[in-house]
Amino acid sequence: MLRIDIISAVPQLLESPLQHSIVGNAQEKELVEIQVHDLRDYSEDNHNKVDDYPYGGGPGMVLTPQPIFSCIEELQSKREYDEIIFTAPGGEPFEQESANKLSIKKNLMFLCGHYKGVDQRVIDSFITKTYSIGDVVLSGGELPALTMVDAIVRLLPGALGDAASALTDSFQNEQLLEGPVYTRPAEFRGMEVPKVLRSGDHQKVKEWRFEQSLERTKQVRPDIYKKFRNEQ
Repeated sequence: MLRIDIISAVPQLLESPLQHSIVGNAQEKELVEIQVHDLRDYSEDNHNKVDDYPYGGGPGMVLTPQPIFSCIEELQSKREYDEIIFTAPGGEPFEQESANKLSIKKNLMFLCGHYKGVDQRVIDSFITKTYSIGDVVLSGGELPALTMVDAIVRLLPGALGDAASALTDSFQNEQLLEGPVYTRPAEFRGMEVPKVLRSGDHQKVKEWRFEQSLERTKQVRPDIYKKFRNEQ
């Protein structure tokens, strides 16, 4: 079973998303164990502070090393971690391949960034991977951590009702975006489901889906389309 530990200065942001939907069901099925750790519980400050002003001046606050060191060292005393991941805008892009690789690990730890970041000594001492979910700055690393955890957990065998579903997602099939999908009724307000999807010809359906996937990728993500074409 995969174990995931998440360290956060604002653990309340993580509670509800981890208890519902696929991630919540995966925990009930004992496919994954997820533990959230409140950074303030490890602070030695009289007021449980976990942040301070940056050396050299400048705006914003920085997460201090002491509570993070104490938390990570306590967790490491109990088990060995395959990866200790820091969520920050300056990290490498978290992509489907990243989720695929992490889903086969045994123990993962996430440190959620907050404020202006974290003391560099934490990164130098513990962090093995720094991931970003895109070129955007958020209030903290909790939402990126949730995104990554969701992407990882849904790949675990038994997490989805249809095991093949994850294999047909965007970025899984030839690294292309997923094309349009339809369900019943066949006609709704004058709009019909493409005839090929109702034909029963599985080969034609497969070809149509690939063509649609290719076209959507070309229109929405020309960078991925160009890379795909160059590798053919």
